[in-house]
Amino acid sequence: MAHLLVVEDDPALRGALVRALRDRGHAVATAPSGMAGLDAAVTSPPDLVVLDLALPDVDGGQVLRMLRAVSDVPVIVATARDEEPEMVALLEGGADDYIVKPFGAAQLDARIKAVLRRLGPVEQEEPLRVGGLVVDPAAREVTLDGRALDLTPREFDLLAHLTRRAGQVVPRRELLAEVWQQPLGGTDKTVDVHLSWLRRKLGETAQAPRYLHTVRTVGVKLMAPGPGSGPDGAGQPGLPHGSDEEGGS
Repeated sequence: MAHLLVVEDDPALRGALVRALRDRGHAVATAPSGMAGLDAAVTSPPDLVVLDLALPDVDGGQVLRMLRAVSDVPVIVATARDEEPEMVALLEGGADDYIVKPFGAAQLDARIKAVLRRLGPVEQEEPLRVGGLVVDPAAREVTLDGRALDLTPREFDLLAHLTRRAGQVVPRRELLAEVWQQPLGGTDKTVDVHLSWLRRKLGETAQAPRYLHTVRTVGVKLMAPGPGSGPDGAGQPGLPHGSDEEGGS
């Protein structure tokens, strides 16, 4: 159960959100204005804030900036505005996600859970092991066959996400949303470039993968090398591998 704060001036919508979120097991507090929401978020910190933009006293974007000056509580912006430049500015200004009205309670609940899962305390997570690859989220360290790998922060986050989903095909759009925090989407090339750098550090290539396998038009799968697979091996047979330039999805 998460403790949520819903900042929304429309009483009908506010009431509907409270009922729907409580039905899904959350504890919900509300505020009808920006300043009331800011005060509630500071005095009784919730696990997450759902923040409307069109508030009667202060624009939600300004509330977000003021909140970020004093708190790192996760914030999902809920708004009828869907202009991409504004959404990008809000995400860069500290929002963790956004959702465009009208939306269903199930979609909002899913986004709340995704944000809390992504921002949850990594110190509680045990090291992730796939074959000879060990990813330690708490220490933010990676070893391959006992050898430490020097990864950039983004490379680490990408590899950790793929390792958590080991054996599953992960779409590039999911990686952009979860690793790059770009729910609006971005270019597949962003993911492809980082995958290329990761492959190099893992001692493999797109043509001869060991851990990172491209599934054309779908995404990427991380899996343990098969018997006899080495740095120069051909990887698992039967998987549709990418070329030097990763295939898009």
